[in-house]
Amino acid sequence: MAAGTGDSQFSIPNSKFPILILASASPRRRQLLAEAGYEFTVVEADVDESTFPTEGVAVREYAERLALAKAGSVARKYPDSLVIGADTVVDYQGRIIGKPADAKEARQITEKLFSTPHKVITGIAIIRLCDGTELIESDSTAVYPRKMTAEQVAEHIEGGSWRDKAGAYAIQEAGDEFIERIDGSLTNVMGLPMELLESMLADL
Repeated sequence: MAAGTGDSQFSIPNSKFPILILASASPRRRQLLAEAGYEFTVVEADVDESTFPTEGVAVREYAERLALAKAGSVARKYPDSLVIGADTVVDYQGRIIGKPADAKEARQITEKLFSTPHKVITGIAIIRLCDGTELIESDSTAVYPRKMTAEQVAEHIEGGSWRDKAGAYAIQEAGDEFIERIDGSLTNVMGLPMELLESMLADL
């Protein structure tokens, strides 16, 4: 699986341009898409997430806006390709929880999220500029966590797996130890709801 930033080419035979592009640097999204059997190219989106306001914006709308911005930033370079943009956020009692800026914020987020049920929402945008294709949807999964002890929270923060993760955790890294159950798509919590994505691609 390709890693790092920038452009990473997966084999697409007999094509002058990429047929399918994933506009994401997330290794989890790349893994999910590859495991589903898709041939694609990875091109990291050039989007400053901090410029998108969260106040007064519904959580789903925020995730979809960012997904569209990411897909659009790459689609302008590859107008003949189908470009997939995705953004995952946590809905904590109607508030948008994104990626923590530092360990202190990660601790605060972890203490909140692992004390009460919350939702993980991923927006997906698929764009192809040459023919005006534009699909935008989102998926929501309810997560029912087990309360973490102060020692477990400290170990989680010290381990550093919270970095670059919406909600300061990744379910496949935290494991089932701290998750009692989920209601909805597991791949959505991992960052790319494959059921929804495959339905959107089938529509095309």
